[in-house]
Amino acid sequence: MSRHNRRRSALRRRLTLAGAGILAAAAAVTTVTVASAGEPRHRGDRAGADHAVFVQGNELDGNTIHVFRRGRDGALTAAGRYATGGRGGDQVDAPTDSLASQGSLVYDDRSGRLLAVNAGSGTVTSFRVRGQRLIDRQVVSSGGDFPSSIAVSGSLAYVLNAGGAGSVQGFRITPEGLKPLSGSRRTLGLDNTKVPLFSGSPGQVAFTPGGGALVVTTKSANTIEVFPVDHDGRPAPRPVVNDSAGGVPFAIAFDRSGRMLVAEAEHSTVSTYTVRADGTLKAVQAPLANGQRTLCWLERAGDFFYGGNTGNSTVTGYRTDRHGRLALTDASGVATPPSAMSQGVIDLAVTRDARFLYVQNATSGTIDGFRIGRTGSLTRVATVTGLPSFAGSGMEGIAAV
Repeated sequence: MSRHNRRRSALRRRLTLAGAGILAAAAAVTTVTVASAGEPRHRGDRAGADHAVFVQGNELDGNTIHVFRRGRDGALTAAGRYATGGRGGDQVDAPTDSLASQGSLVYDDRSGRLLAVNAGSGTVTSFRVRGQRLIDRQVVSSGGDFPSSIAVSGSLAYVLNAGGAGSVQGFRITPEGLKPLSGSRRTLGLDNTKVPLFSGSPGQVAFTPGGGALVVTTKSANTIEVFPVDHDGRPAPRPVVNDSAGGVPFAIAFDRSGRMLVAEAEHSTVSTYTVRADGTLKAVQAPLANGQRTLCWLERAGDFFYGGNTGNSTVTGYRTDRHGRLALTDASGVATPPSAMSQGVIDLAVTRDARFLYVQNATSGTIDGFRIGRTGSLTRVATVTGLPSFAGSGMEGIAAV
């Protein structure tokens, strides 16, 4: 049995994704039903004209992007739905999250483009964003099986393919869309089927700040693999393989100083690292537990970070102090109470001004919006219902501007 297969078997034994209990909701919300989606409303309100939240439906018979206008108060108004020209996907034995990844839908502020994976058809879609409209659709091959995550740095985009041996494939972001970067494809040496087992697929691909390295988390191998990136945008031939400090590394985020934070699903911990120029990692803070179940997603909002715990449908808040050490914003590990409409927390998105957080709830097929307070507190300001809930597949991927 290979190293990856042994670790995968161990992972499946120890990683149990529990169903969530329903707690009472404490905040008043604005509810929008997706069935009312149509043309953008409030055309005269220029203060929020360019503010939007994008949600990837990941439908198996035709992937779509659900677009919402974001008001100045964080409330959401349905503004249309756009076909990506590809199909969504569903990993084998996925418990709540069909793609089992972070970064499957990415907005690139530099180019004004929205990038989406089509896991079921092995393609990536690029749209040009015009307010709440998506135009100039382009669909390209992802360069592998089951694309699940995208990373952007400058004019570079790299797509993580989770199926088969796993790979990363580079693209240039041009005015016409994505152009494959010759000689950029790198294998991860995994042992997955074309549609991977959720616990055996890599969790995310991310660039370090400045784009000097490409990082991939591999859940079953329990490693964090770093490809130093050359000046021409191409990664080193092979990754530097680092053992993860915590079990089942999943999502990646970076603080203001460039330290890397990795969410670990096994015990719902976050570890902090320095990424060295040679691709090795130095752990600078031991895994910090949040007391919740199955932390997978992690997003930064200024000096705060928010993690999605799919096992019990909660969101955890973190803060960094002046020395860069991470701590919980609330000792309980719960930044906001879940509700009956907030089940199966998965992916997260933060607005560019770090004022609002949006959370996908896969089981209930909803999006929650929160205003971020000065101390990192969360106040619910919106709930969107009627999105594709997890069954044969479900929505995954969210971006906010």
